[in-house]
Amino acid sequence: MAASQRIRSLGEYLKILRAHDALVAEPGGGTALADLPIRWVSCDSKAVRPSTLFICKGASFKRAYLVEAISQGAVAYIAERDLGVSVPFIHARDIRRALGILSDAAWDHPSGSIKVCAFTGTKGKTTSVFYLRSILAARARRTGGHDPAYLTGVTYDDGVEAGESVLTTPEAPELERRIANAVAADRDVLVMEASSQALKLHRTLGVEFAVGAFTNFAEDHISPIEHPTVEDYLASKLMLFRNCRTAVVNLDMGVAMRVCEAAASCERVLTYSLVDEGADIYLERWERTAEGLAATVRTPCFACDLTLPTPAYFNLANALGAIACAVALGAEAEDIVAGLAHVRVSGRMEVYPSASGQVVGVVDYAHNGMSLTALLSEMRESYPDRELTVVFGATGGKGLDRRDTMGAAAGKLADRIIITEDDPGPEDPADICEAIARAVEAEGNHAWEIVLDRPQAIAQAVAGAKRPAVVVVTGKGNDAFMLRRGVREPYEPDGEQLSRLLADA
Repeated sequence: MAASQRIRSLGEYLKILRAHDALVAEPGGGTALADLPIRWVSCDSKAVRPSTLFICKGASFKRAYLVEAISQGAVAYIAERDLGVSVPFIHARDIRRALGILSDAAWDHPSGSIKVCAFTGTKGKTTSVFYLRSILAARARRTGGHDPAYLTGVTYDDGVEAGESVLTTPEAPELERRIANAVAADRDVLVMEASSQALKLHRTLGVEFAVGAFTNFAEDHISPIEHPTVEDYLASKLMLFRNCRTAVVNLDMGVAMRVCEAAASCERVLTYSLVDEGADIYLERWERTAEGLAATVRTPCFACDLTLPTPAYFNLANALGAIACAVALGAEAEDIVAGLAHVRVSGRMEVYPSASGQVVGVVDYAHNGMSLTALLSEMRESYPDRELTVVFGATGGKGLDRRDTMGAAAGKLADRIIITEDDPGPEDPADICEAIARAVEAEGNHAWEIVLDRPQAIAQAVAGAKRPAVVVVTGKGNDAFMLRRGVREPYEPDGEQLSRLLADA
């Protein structure tokens, strides 16, 4: 059964906002207004029902949305300015903070009734969620419990509803509803991604984190509409620890000391590392095998030998982070071993060998310079005697630096480069591809071409590969859409295309 919002009086909501110093001014009206029942809190004018407290959110908010909400049953509204309508106005100091506070209160602070574990980091968040989810699912099988709920930028399953995600971390009303659904479905853990934007915009403000993990950090998402500076990007991610009981920190980051300082406010800190023996969770040894990677990991509670079904060494860092979170949540060694043995993450380091074995296709979500460098370096080490082809692009309207950093990574590491579209959004994909090409050319690599049609680019990469070869298609993972001009247009996922193209290769 889906969760439902708690009915409160307007006076109760005002008291909660007052306690968070979130108000500039309150409406008059005395006891009668304070006793006004609020049955629903929403920032979506199309989701309003009778007795709604409506939240006027967003820089592009229009008064017409509020008028529509009132016609549907809104009885009061909260905003950063008076919009001159007939229902009571609550003056918010910061509407984003107010949205987080009110959403948490409306859903009756669900994170207080479940253990929420969140991963933040420049890359690896989705993989980390799936690794931890698999470990906790193995524990559930052993103990007779329920699988954990999870939220990623790709898919979600809150125990009541499941589907494809739109945002890496949902807006506060949806986030709180999904946590409440997990509670209603008797889940004991919810594992999620916490993006820097979600933290900065207070989507997670009301969430109580049992565990918060900081996986890695590199310059990314720097743009006028995301983070104006690297410092803002880092500071936003560090907000994860403001309401967190156990912090998990990767010591292999260049900013590890800064992260540890922020994490010190938590009740407990667990560290992990691939190289630092002083870490709480440490990789004692590893080797490549036919099944993927074999490793021995030491934790404060036990040591265990495990197999990870991926050729990518960098995924061992994601595994260590997931293991640290699992330890914090009380998992045993057998849960970790069983959970990681067969874990699969859609669109993340998925390998598609051809029938002949002459071509190996790889689909990954690498969408910035740091992750593409790690991916291509890993392919060089895993397949040293093969031609390395990469197909990629860059998203439009954000992360403008990715065009340079990804182009440089490909220029340094790939034998053959096909530049194509990847969610161009508001921009002309040709402009994005040309910017990437300039960065490739700056590395002295002339083995590139632009093929704007992505399916054609993938087909050309496979057909033109000099056998034996590795063909890496990156940026979209296995997204089933292409974002163009604000519209999510249907798109055959990269993995399905590669699988079909390699069936007879």
